[in-house]
Amino acid sequence: MTAPTPAPADRTVLLVGGTDQHLERAKDLGVRVVLLQHPDKTNAYQTALADVLLMIDYTDWATVRPLAEAAREVWGFDTVVSLTEGGLDMAARLNDHFGFPGTRPEVSRRMRNKYLMRQHLTDHGRLSIHWDRVTDRKSLDAFADRAGFPFIVKPTDATASFGLIRVNATGELDAAWERIEELRGRRTDRGSTLYTVTEFLMESYLDGPEFSVEAFSFAGRHVVVAVTEKLVDDTHFAELGHALPARLAPGEHARITAAVADFLDTMGVTDGPSHTELRLGSRGPVVIESHNRVGGGHINELVRAAYGIDLMAYGMAWPLGLVEPLAGPPKARAGACTRFVLRDPGTVTAVSGVEEVAARADVLAVEVSVSPGDPVRPLRDNWDRLGFAAVTAADTDAAIALCERLTRQIRIDVDPAAGAADEQAALVGAAA
Repeated sequence: MTAPTPAPADRTVLLVGGTDQHLERAKDLGVRVVLLQHPDKTNAYQTALADVLLMIDYTDWATVRPLAEAAREVWGFDTVVSLTEGGLDMAARLNDHFGFPGTRPEVSRRMRNKYLMRQHLTDHGRLSIHWDRVTDRKSLDAFADRAGFPFIVKPTDATASFGLIRVNATGELDAAWERIEELRGRRTDRGSTLYTVTEFLMESYLDGPEFSVEAFSFAGRHVVVAVTEKLVDDTHFAELGHALPARLAPGEHARITAAVADFLDTMGVTDGPSHTELRLGSRGPVVIESHNRVGGGHINELVRAAYGIDLMAYGMAWPLGLVEPLAGPPKARAGACTRFVLRDPGTVTAVSGVEEVAARADVLAVEVSVSPGDPVRPLRDNWDRLGFAAVTAADTDAAIALCERLTRQIRIDVDPAAGAADEQAALVGAAA
């Protein structure tokens, strides 16, 4: 396998949005970076690292198009790349506008929009579950009559398990509709204005264990780099962790990878990373959703540790022609696991143990996102998690066991009474 190599000094990329890591991967290649970054996401590190910084709402085509055209005249970028959810559609649209190769705009859009994905798969005879769009309260009743219980309601254009609802019986339909009405028009995370919930989808509940497939497509040829085992709890939608290589029998592994390759072909994905989530249950492998980017939850760090493949680096290098295609799936050389830190609702009173965990050689990364005085919300989605630890070990079993032990060593003390008081005060204030 060939790793990405530094570029000639005259190569330039227009990077749409992204994290510090995405910008670092581009600079590691030796290319110039013209960064289109949302004002809410700009920080001092990115300002210093980018060769050019253009602060703009990069989801607005009418504003971005003339600015990108001017940027190409001035800096002559060779391609447009995004590895972040909010920038994928714009990067695809700009590549199409400038005649650069890559995944087409319509493909990127239906990968992001769950309704468009389901409709496309249905049109091509590739979907075996009930699904429909939520239009009004009566549409929930009609779907329940057709699909039965349980079923799932989800926003069509959101991430991180935000807004998912499991409806188990007729008596829960009114509450589900109230939740839908509550979420419409809301942002989908705690710190961004990029996503707003506008539309909901209903679909059959899928049984069986959940996995994700981390793949990279090279001009239409899909290489599965890893199958990741998801650590979940069916009482809520927050992911508890990820582990790889997934502990699968050879036949199960083959069924999953074949299903994902067929899915990517059907969707029209041709280039770049993908992260496809599915369940392997009584209906066989069924795709839940997919993204034409690297998976979240620190999956890239796990893949690097277990397989020696940096999917972010490939995602930046492939459009610039700076990496050779992978010949085939790599072999695992270790196991790796991410485990998220959770606590019951309340108010954080103390945090400790993070530095001790971070000092270990087998820890890939560790972080706690709360401090004393911060609220701990009831666990509904991925935004309610409080931190994580990512580790590597000899195999998957050992990595999971180590990760569970180390996350227990991270102490986040929570006062539940203070949390209840804060919640009551908020309710009183809202009523006033």
